[in-house]
Amino acid sequence: MNLSSLKTPLTAVAVAAVALTLVACGKKADDVQVIKIGHVGPTSGAIAHLGKDNENGAKMAIEELNAAGIKIGDKAVKFELLAEDDAADPKQGTAAAQKLVDAKVQGVIGHLNSGTTIPASQLYNAAGIPQISPSATNPKYTRQGYAGAFRVVADDVHLGGTLGKYAVETLKGKNIAVIDDRTAYGQGVAEEFEKAVKAAGGNLVGHEFTTDKASDFNAILTTLKGKKPDVVFFGGMDAVAGPMLKQMKQLGINAKFMGGDGICTSELAKLAAEGMADENVFCAEAGGVEGEQKAGMDKFRADFKTKFNADVQVYAPYVYDAVKVMVQAMVTAGSSDPAKYLPALKAINYKGVTGNIAFDEKGDIKNGALTLYTYKGGKREQIAVVR
Repeated sequence: MNLSSLKTPLTAVAVAAVALTLVACGKKADDVQVIKIGHVGPTSGAIAHLGKDNENGAKMAIEELNAAGIKIGDKAVKFELLAEDDAADPKQGTAAAQKLVDAKVQGVIGHLNSGTTIPASQLYNAAGIPQISPSATNPKYTRQGYAGAFRVVADDVHLGGTLGKYAVETLKGKNIAVIDDRTAYGQGVAEEFEKAVKAAGGNLVGHEFTTDKASDFNAILTTLKGKKPDVVFFGGMDAVAGPMLKQMKQLGINAKFMGGDGICTSELAKLAAEGMADENVFCAEAGGVEGEQKAGMDKFRADFKTKFNADVQVYAPYVYDAVKVMVQAMVTAGSSDPAKYLPALKAINYKGVTGNIAFDEKGDIKNGALTLYTYKGGKREQIAVVR
């Protein structure tokens, strides 16, 4: 048999088969809608451990959603996470936001810091893209009148207010000093703390200022030492609080140390090292679960540790829930078009690992919780959940 005589027919069959395969694949690809969700956090710089924690929470949610085979309307969908680094810097934050706007994401989870969340929110609002922050606590964020701005944690009014009252009524602070890092978050939470201290009849003996990049606090701490504080509150992040605690010990300042969610991390004990004594540091995390909800949070933490070989720092569960909430709104609306799913997001009532999530008219979480913590043996220990 002459095989050369079969070359032409076989080639034609092969070409036809390839063509049919391409058509079939093309049809299949057209049937799956890609939905892009942005996430922004500081994955470089001093608080990169917090940004990575948040980003991992988003990755976990996206992977679970894709594995679940979600449909929106009658279309199968695939979720794609577009993760950006803002280095906790407002300018880099707006650049990251513009990048996501240009990429035509259908929604954004982030940013982590109030100082980056607030300027970025202007860009998302102008583009009509809903934004859920899992951790920005400055009240201004949801008080700008933006229809698509939401947060899944309590704000600084609640956070700073609860800590100020606790400093006076529970820690029995007689002389209370305040330091803040002049960021939108640090200044905001410090101001609310001061208001609550005054309302509770406490005595404020000084307010000093630093930056979120500082590492030498001897001058301001020496000034405060002369005022004999028994409580020092710091408005800022753990990367600054750790060295500050070390220098307080070196200077012989034996005051209780307090802060908001920015210092309330599992990393703080490592950063402070010998500067941290048992039950000397008190902080509050904007969020919290209790009762039967604890089992869901415990499972999340265990699954997170297995997946990323890292403990949850603070807000990974809130990022995880924020992604799920946004997608639930799309499913309810039968559309990933921001204009169409936004009303469903406003009306959401979702049971997540961080508790029940529903928003008020400003976009703030309803009945937001706070969890008070102290540290023992280098580990965070829960004191109470407060609403």
